[in-house]
Amino acid sequence: MSTHPYGRFTRRGMAGILGLGFLELLLPGEALAEDGPPFRVHTRRDWKARRPRRPAEVISQPPDRIVIHHTATANTQDRSLAQAYRLSRQIQRFHMRGQGWNDTGQQLTISRGGHVMEGRNRSLAAIRAGRHVIGAQTLNHNHHTIGIENEGTYSRAPVPSRLWDSLIDTCAWLCTVYDLDPFRAIVGHRDLFTTDCPGDVLYARLTGLRTQVAFRLDTDSEEEPVEAGPPSSDPGPSPATSASPAESPSTTSTPSADSTPSADPTPSADPMVTPDASPTRSP
Repeated sequence: MSTHPYGRFTRRGMAGILGLGFLELLLPGEALAEDGPPFRVHTRRDWKARRPRRPAEVISQPPDRIVIHHTATANTQDRSLAQAYRLSRQIQRFHMRGQGWNDTGQQLTISRGGHVMEGRNRSLAAIRAGRHVIGAQTLNHNHHTIGIENEGTYSRAPVPSRLWDSLIDTCAWLCTVYDLDPFRAIVGHRDLFTTDCPGDVLYARLTGLRTQVAFRLDTDSEEEPVEAGPPSSDPGPSPATSASPAESPSTTSTPSADSTPSADPTPSADPMVTPDASPTRSP
């Protein structure tokens, strides 16, 4: 059951909700989408993000996949908003200083306490306008995917209930804004790239995530569905068939969020993982 104060919502029920006073200014020419989140998304201003090296690229083509990640950080017991803000700053610092990127790679971040935060600059305004900020979270797929980083390491550890509830709500919101089928749209990072992300435990729950998001969108019933088991036959799109034409799958240094020679260099790993982890990102 969702712990958010606005509870369950459907596609029709979300129409006309314009947020809770945290709307950022839209870019020139961007219209406000009628579907806003019925929960708080903490903005970059809230968590005191540093200025990006350059503004993120915003395109009119909406994403067709929601990519689920884990941050591969410690499974902290600190569920506070202060910790969520620290996490966002830590990820941005690693991406910009450690990886040399222009900004945070993912569009959205969810803490173990269930706090939802804006990631890459311009992401929240773009989502509200039904548009897409090109991030740096899934190599060769950044032009058509939106990424959600979930705090923690889920190779063996269970997913906290507050994080899980927020993940359901966030995916339902994105599916509403972009008119996506959760059974097709929600994928794990490993479905699109060779990586352990988002961890075996979280990955095994993606079938249940799709089911619960679909339930949230399509019914007014008060009874939650029973979560399905680990996915077995829905691996998501393959890199060979769904890579963006604008990106080259033959190189790990192809710029995605930036198209100039000074774009973010070759990535190394998930936001907070150790250096020996497999490559997972593009700029």
